[in-house]
Amino acid sequence: MDVLSDEYAERVYAGVLGKIVGVYLGRPFEGWHYDALTERFGEVDRYVHEDLNVPLVVTDDDISGTFTFLRALEDHGFDSDLDARRIGETWLNYLIEGRTVLWWGGNGVSTEHTAYLRLKHGVLAPESGSAALNGPIVAEQIGSQIFIDGWGLIHPGEPERAVAIAEQAARVSHDGAAVDGALVVAALVSQAFVEKDIDRLLDKALTFIPPDGIIARLIADVRAWHAEGLDWRAGYAKIAETYGYDKFGGGCHMVPNHALIVHALLHGAGDLDRSLMIVNTCGWDTDCNSANVGCILGVRNGLAGFGGYDWRGPVKDRLWLPTADGGRCVSDAVIETRHIVNAARRVRGLEGYAPKDGARFTFAYPGAVQGFQGGTHVGGTLRVTGGTSAMTPTWVVPEDRAVGGYGLDASPTLYAGQTVVASIRSESDARVTLEAEVSLGGGQVETVSSPPVSLAADESGEIRWTIPSGAKAVVRIGVRAEGGAIRLESLGWSGAPEGTFGSDAGWTDALDNRFQTWGGMIHAFQNEGTGLAILGTREWTDLSAEAELHTNMAARYGLALRVQGLR
Repeated sequence: MDVLSDEYAERVYAGVLGKIVGVYLGRPFEGWHYDALTERFGEVDRYVHEDLNVPLVVTDDDISGTFTFLRALEDHGFDSDLDARRIGETWLNYLIEGRTVLWWGGNGVSTEHTAYLRLKHGVLAPESGSAALNGPIVAEQIGSQIFIDGWGLIHPGEPERAVAIAEQAARVSHDGAAVDGALVVAALVSQAFVEKDIDRLLDKALTFIPPDGIIARLIADVRAWHAEGLDWRAGYAKIAETYGYDKFGGGCHMVPNHALIVHALLHGAGDLDRSLMIVNTCGWDTDCNSANVGCILGVRNGLAGFGGYDWRGPVKDRLWLPTADGGRCVSDAVIETRHIVNAARRVRGLEGYAPKDGARFTFAYPGAVQGFQGGTHVGGTLRVTGGTSAMTPTWVVPEDRAVGGYGLDASPTLYAGQTVVASIRSESDARVTLEAEVSLGGGQVETVSSPPVSLAADESGEIRWTIPSGAKAVVRIGVRAEGGAIRLESLGWSGAPEGTFGSDAGWTDALDNRFQTWGGMIHAFQNEGTGLAILGTREWTDLSAEAELHTNMAARYGLALRVQGLR
């Protein structure tokens, strides 16, 4: 498939949506078994977070690992021959030890934590993930599979290329059957751009792994049970009997969960709703399995595949990527699609991808709202009716602070002193203002607004507004219409921030001890090595900063600009 085509970009977006929807659906009951799920829900055919009193949009390793590790391409010049060693360097640049992206379950317990410690202490990938070093049980847990979809998205209809780079990524932390399972998923995602038949997809994926290995064997068994006419529940019973958790060591082995992915694809026959229901009702590592199935079928079916249950509405494209590059944390499915499509072009030596002059919010794909509350997608714009506002997060909003689970380290994406630019078309006479919610600390916010601009019916205009310099961290940005409906065509910002940044400015904390404030000063603590407190985004390209620093025992300290991670 042509990576310059609109169809490709939209199918990537559908795959990204499938990935995050799968995570948000399966996360509330991650680790549950089939019996518990069927007793509680019958069939998991809807979001059940409210039933279990947990949030829907959460931080999760399936999401943050997938989209963070893809940055290895950008950080290494979009080299098509990217190897495991350089992807391992990407781990060390973005992961804040013990807090972000991974399950930090301990050396010899969590596969990814074990591999991280190997990398940290100088063991290069792929040895960092090898069974020879870490043992086969640790090396064959599920993690390689859950982070792998993006390599298939970058190589549409080119499974050979997708598998080649996916293997390098998988071997940073895994080995053996875990790598084979990851290669199958990467191949399925890639081939789904050009092939819809589930059996032919599996046939293609099998050409990339050893025919006598356990992954090939389990796929053959699951296909045979399906061909015998067993329904999905009876097929699950066969999987549990032959490949269940009791047959494999560790807390979350690749093999049982890979079997459920294949099982759901076959019995779902390409239907997203049914496939997600099956893979989640079967249990075990539900968010991971659901995310892989969602991504594969999102690519296969495109946005038309989301026409049943409303998976998209409650999510509103939102996702978080908490890393040492805190300005990239607050994101959405459109933004991550843009990064993936850009990588697919650049790795081929083609022009980059920046719709609507690179604005952050473009609503580029059908139904995309990019986190905005209060507007509706209409023809590549966000429609806002008279007398209402539509706003989207630019930082972690107060109600999202207690999401639980994985760490949520984030810096704001918008700051005082930066200039917001909105392109707007009015449906009828209307007065338009831009609005920002700024943090007052303690979970309190206040709204500040631009001067109003009047637009006549069918008039297009551009509103520019510099966020007042007295504002603290910006939590939300948006637009308000009075008198008539408007279409927000794009919204973005540029320029350097202005102000004094205290401890409440939204620092991403990569220190041994978190920031503390007393005596009118910010105190930072690092027990050994180098610690960083990081603020801002990659778009800060022309700025100066000054600080008064005092030290007690530190060998080196100072300011660093243009920081994009830990290394």
